[in-house]
Amino acid sequence: MAFGNSSFDEILSTTLKNYVPKLTDNIFGARPLFYALTNGQTMRRVGGGAKIVVPVLGKTNATASSYSGTDTIATTASDGMTAAEYDWGQYAVTVTISGIEEAKNSGEEQIIDLLEGKIFQAQETVISNMNSMLFADGTGNSGKDWNGINNLVSAVGTIGGIDATDGDNAWWRSTVTDHAEANLSLNAMGSLYNTVSVGNDQPTIIMTSQLGYEAYEALLTSNVRYTDTDMANSGFQNLMFKGAPVVFDDDIPAGTTAGSGRMYMLNTKYLSLVGHSDVWFKPTPFVRPTNQDSVFSQILCYGQLTISNRARQGVLDDIGDAA
Repeated sequence: MAFGNSSFDEILSTTLKNYVPKLTDNIFGARPLFYALTNGQTMRRVGGGAKIVVPVLGKTNATASSYSGTDTIATTASDGMTAAEYDWGQYAVTVTISGIEEAKNSGEEQIIDLLEGKIFQAQETVISNMNSMLFADGTGNSGKDWNGINNLVSAVGTIGGIDATDGDNAWWRSTVTDHAEANLSLNAMGSLYNTVSVGNDQPTIIMTSQLGYEAYEALLTSNVRYTDTDMANSGFQNLMFKGAPVVFDDDIPAGTTAGSGRMYMLNTKYLSLVGHSDVWFKPTPFVRPTNQDSVFSQILCYGQLTISNRARQGVLDDIGDAA
């Protein structure tokens, strides 16, 4: 061992492994989108497979019908079930400790303090970068980025292997509404909310930019501003619209028109953050490169953001200030 501490790598690896559950809790509790995707039943683990396969209901069962007496009851198999298929995405962050840092922190407590500082740096970077990625359109980093809300909800092309431009696949389209008014209106919000709702199957969260949030806030009477208690207790500012909390995030994509904002009405029942059961924020052992004065561990993550029902999602585009 170069610096007189034969247990240095072991202490690093053990400490990092023990810290990973806290790391993931901190990451997925840090942003409204993370919270919405992991709070409840929207996060799932998959053991493998060439692709992530998500069952999709495209058509209703044609045999469902009333009948009388000895009428023949239809038994024809229905072909309404299909599946969306998503490629696995990969994500990693590296924790590196240089030789001089190792030499300056040779005691066990110093080693742990140094590593925790490095982990915090990695954590904050992942929070920022992954949050931005999961709002984007999946084309970043030469197409290596994971799917984001912008392509799963806003796009009209092929999502999950299903071509939404095909007339037979109209059921695989979100509702994207161009906000025709100069200022955000409750009527426009209400119309989109109702359009993407069926019975008690309604948007579970409304996400917008700071511009959109403040525009909505200005529309409310000062003494009628309800909040979602769970989200508030988790540290997120929110205001209720019908049955859904309205939150804001700086990574929400801008509207189509310059200077405008965008508002997503999401039903997270159909959005699922899928993680590989064996490789989900999994740290590798610390290793020493032959050509560098350092040790490093890579925290690896295999997964993807998927959607199973686009018709229950909506976008209010080109929103402006409140009147």
